[in-house]
Amino acid sequence: MTATTTTTGARTGATTSATGRGGRRRRWHRIAIPLGLAALLLTTTLVTHAVDQPDPDAGFLSPVATGEHGGSRLAAALRERGVTVQRETTTPAALTAVRSAPATLFVPAPALLRRETVRALDRLPARTRLVLVDPARPVLISAGLPLLPGERRWAAQALGPAADGLPCQLPELNGVGTAAVGLQRYTAGGYRPDQVQFCFAGTLARVPGAVEQVAVGASDPFRNDRIAEWDNLAFATGLLGVTGRVVWLDLAEAEPPPATGTGRPSRAPATEGDPGTGTGDGSGDGDGTGTGDGRGGPGEPGSPGGPGGGDQSGSGDGDSDAAEREDPPNPLWAAFPPWFWALLAQLALAVLFLALWRARRLGPPTAEPLPVTVRSAETVLGRARLYQRAGAREAAARTLREAALTRLLPRLNLPADAAPDRVAGAVAARTGADPATTEELLYGGAPETDQDLLELARALDGVTRTVAPPASPDVPLSNRTEGEPR
Repeated sequence: MTATTTTTGARTGATTSATGRGGRRRRWHRIAIPLGLAALLLTTTLVTHAVDQPDPDAGFLSPVATGEHGGSRLAAALRERGVTVQRETTTPAALTAVRSAPATLFVPAPALLRRETVRALDRLPARTRLVLVDPARPVLISAGLPLLPGERRWAAQALGPAADGLPCQLPELNGVGTAAVGLQRYTAGGYRPDQVQFCFAGTLARVPGAVEQVAVGASDPFRNDRIAEWDNLAFATGLLGVTGRVVWLDLAEAEPPPATGTGRPSRAPATEGDPGTGTGDGSGDGDGTGTGDGRGGPGEPGSPGGPGGGDQSGSGDGDSDAAEREDPPNPLWAAFPPWFWALLAQLALAVLFLALWRARRLGPPTAEPLPVTVRSAETVLGRARLYQRAGAREAAARTLREAALTRLLPRLNLPADAAPDRVAGAVAARTGADPATTEELLYGGAPETDQDLLELARALDGVTRTVAPPASPDVPLSNRTEGEPR
C-alpha cells in the first residue's frame, strides 16, 4: 500500500510539474508572439518608408555637401569640364536663373516640389533641359510627361545604355558603358512610344521638345559615394553638361505653400532684355492674378513693357489655376508625418490578426476523464427517488415495461411493433404463465401505490430473467446484448 501510494504521488508530482511548465510556456508565447509581430510590422513600415521616400536631409545631392549622399564631387567634376554650376535653394530663384541663358535645371528631389511648381516646369524657356531624379507618378502627371513608372527594384542596378535592344539616342552618353541607374523603370503607358526616347533599359527617359525633359530612375550616379563606380561620373557629367550651365535646385525640405490673399502679381528680379521687349519671369503664384509671358509692347524705361520692366502682369495661367483650385486638404493629414499613418494602419492590421489568432475556435469535442465514477445502482436509486418524490408511478411503470420489452422482443424474434396479444402469447409460452396475466403485466395500467409499483418491477424482472437470462461470466462482453447487466 505504501509503495503504491508513493508511486502515485510521484506520478502526480511529475504531472503537476509538466503542467506547470506547459502553462508557463503558453503564457510566454502569448506575450512574445504579439510583441514579435508588432516589432516586425514596425520594422517593415520604417524600412518601406525609408526606401520609398526621398532623403529629407539637407545634404541630399547638394552641390556643397561632402557626405555620402551629397553632390559636391559631381559639382567639382562639372566645373573642371568648364560647366557653370549655379546653386539655388528656392524654386522661384531657380526658375528665374534658367531664363537668363540656356541652362540645365537639375532637380534632385522633385518630390519636394509643390504641384503648382511642377506644372510650371513645362513653361520654361526654349533650349532648357530639365533633369528630374527618380520622379514619382504624381510628379510625372503634374509635369505633363508622357511617362508612367514601371518596375522598381530595391537597389540600383548597373545597366548598359541600350533599351529594348536599341542603342541610346542621346549623343552626350555615347562614351558611357554602364551606369547604376537601374532602380526605377519608366514606360510610355498609353502615350505614343515615339514621344519618348528610352535608354539604360528604360531607367532613363527623354522627352524631346522646346523644353527637353529627362527622367533618371536613380540618384546613385550623382552621389558622392557612388559617382566613382562604373561609368557613373561620365553619365552624370554628360547628362548635365550639355548646355554648359547647370542651375542646381538644392531643396532641404518640402517647398512651403505660397502666400494667399495678396491680390497682387508676383515680383521677380528683372532680367535684361532689348528695349521694348520686356522679357519677364512668366511665373505665377496661382492666387488668381497670374503673370503673362513677359512680352509687352514698347514702353517707358522701367515701366511694364519697357527695358527692365520684367514683372509683366497678364492673364497667364493664374486665372485658370484659381478656377480649378481644389478644396484645402484636411489639416489632420498634415499634422503628422506620412510614416505615422502607415504605422497606424500596420498596428490596426496587427490588432486584427491578434483578434483572429485569439478568437474562440470550434473544434471536435475532447474526451476528458470524469472526476468520480458513479455506480449504476446509485444512478437507478437516484432516479427512483425522483420518481417517488414526484409521485410519477405511471411514468416509472411505463419505463420499466419499455425496458423489459426491449430485452424480450429480440429473444422472441418479434418486431418492435408486434401486437400485445402476440407478445403476451410468446412470453407465456416461455414462462408457462397465463397469456392474459402476462399481457396485463406487460401492457397493463398504472399501479395505484408504491407497493404495487414495487411488485410490478419484481414481476417484470422475473419474466425477463426467465425469457432472456443474463449472460454467464464466461461470455465475452462483445457478445452480450445491449442493456444487459455487466
